[in-house]
Amino acid sequence: MTAQKIIEILGEWEGYRVNTAGPAPGNPSEVWIELLPHKTSGLCSGCESPAESVHESSVRWIRDLPVFGKTTWLMVTRRRMLCPVCGPKLEALDWLEPYSRFTRRFEESVARLCKVATHKHVAAEYGINRKTVKNIEKRYLQRELGPIDLEGVELLAMDEFAIQKGHRYATVIVDPTCKKVLWLGRGRTRTAVHPFFELLGEDGCRRIKAVAMDMNSSYEQEVWEHCPDADIVYDLFHVVAKYGREVIDRVRVDEANRLRDDKPARRIIKGSRWLLLRNPENIPKPSDKVRLDELLEANKSLATVYVMKADLKELWGFRDAEQAQAFWEQWYERAIQSAIEPLIKFANRLSGYIKGIVSHARWPLHTSLLEGINNKIKVLKRMAYGYRDDEFFFLKIRQAFPGNGS
Repeated sequence: MTAQKIIEILGEWEGYRVNTAGPAPGNPSEVWIELLPHKTSGLCSGCESPAESVHESSVRWIRDLPVFGKTTWLMVTRRRMLCPVCGPKLEALDWLEPYSRFTRRFEESVARLCKVATHKHVAAEYGINRKTVKNIEKRYLQRELGPIDLEGVELLAMDEFAIQKGHRYATVIVDPTCKKVLWLGRGRTRTAVHPFFELLGEDGCRRIKAVAMDMNSSYEQEVWEHCPDADIVYDLFHVVAKYGREVIDRVRVDEANRLRDDKPARRIIKGSRWLLLRNPENIPKPSDKVRLDELLEANKSLATVYVMKADLKELWGFRDAEQAQAFWEQWYERAIQSAIEPLIKFANRLSGYIKGIVSHARWPLHTSLLEGINNKIKVLKRMAYGYRDDEFFFLKIRQAFPGNGS
């Protein structure tokens, strides 16, 4: 087999033939291969229709994967075809993206290595710039992931995550049935999430049956506007966390202030925050459980709000909406009769959201999946020391959560 034939087999540059090949002048660690088109016709890169004539041509140096460990450069005669539909357009090639200085297989090799290594290490491995590595991976992800597919989506889960310091947030929307990230956008306002519902379209909005979220009024209003028939489902985690901040913490501080003259008792109450906020099964030390029991026995207000928290969580265990509504009315009545001001205030506020909580009986959705996704997003940010390109960052998140069926 001739050297020419070996090069052609290794190359497989469709539509081109090898004209010359050999070591680079004065640099034996590099291989130069000259490629020439072997036919006059080609495909338009705009509409992919056949074009019979060439408008103009120029020579470009294209980096390919190494041949036998040697850096390989292709000297390619790149043509602009005279398309009858689009006019002068670059020739469409399976192995080379328009305007790229790297073959597609080179870019795919770089992108695959990016899954397990940082851009810095990938750049060092291939002898290219880190910014070039990022651009290559971005193009690869755009091709690999393609446009967002919202066909057949009926259930949604929405949440926010911190994208940068200084209270800068982004919104992530997931299909909870298959754990697939559908859309990401910077911000957590109505304006920020509006593009998703535009992308969903009228038919897609009509398909949506339920949306899980925290008590974010911006999300609610946008869902109500575009999907008026969808049920909003409020998540247990966010409601209980809000209860901990607004009720248990407030009562604990008030009780500590009331006992300012009793230093030992005040110290015990002030140091009990995490004992009161934790679930009983998550308290590891027997001594801490004893402390909690003694605290609740000694302080009626803290005991009341602690028990009411456990009862409130039972709302998410019902699978019958009428039973859930009846339980809520009973819980609300007990809260009002407690005479504990933070608890009464919280119960009155929560009454405006009870429809979304009772909806959980019909649609057992939650955003704990999103909390897991948010944790993975934090890991992605730490690995990259942050992202300046939102589009690239969101592509990385979509790649990390393609869905169970992918």
